[in-house]
Amino acid sequence: MMRKLNGFILKVLGWSIAGDHRSDLDKAIMIAGPHTSNWDFPLGIMVRSVICADIKYVGKASLFKPPLGWIMSSLGGIGVDRSKSNNFVDAVVEEYKSHKKLTILFAPEGSRKRVEKFKTGFYHIARLAEIPIIPLILDYKTKEFRFLPIFNVTDDMKKDMEFLEGLYRGIKGYNPSNGFGMS
Repeated sequence: MMRKLNGFILKVLGWSIAGDHRSDLDKAIMIAGPHTSNWDFPLGIMVRSVICADIKYVGKASLFKPPLGWIMSSLGGIGVDRSKSNNFVDAVVEEYKSHKKLTILFAPEGSRKRVEKFKTGFYHIARLAEIPIIPLILDYKTKEFRFLPIFNVTDDMKKDMEFLEGLYRGIKGYNPSNGFGMS
């Protein structure tokens, strides 16, 4: 029921979904951008419902305590405790190791504000957990969620990051002036 309703809402709003979200992969990191608005989240929740994918997101553990914790969890959130001696990257890698199947979505800009470089946490997680990255474009110009082919990290982080950033450069977000690589 929710799948059909969300599909209808996306269609009324003019959005389409293209590409392969790779439901055949047991573990992956999905990176979505440009992330320029809070509207990206509800649209993403609807797309997740339409493609019938169990895609998670991470947040600080304190967000998963009452009174809002049950909402955050029911929306696919995973609380990560950063107060331990390990850092965020290590904590998320441990999440991957403790699950048989897991896909987590990250906004590589790390902010809804304009940035010139992606944060690298998602890249380090993919490398350490030995999992592929699935790039997802949120193109507000064409109103298309576009899943791109999987990307496997190499030993050349600089080259890999330049490639991944290039996929998103110039794509129109909800707030175009905050888009990655927008003039």
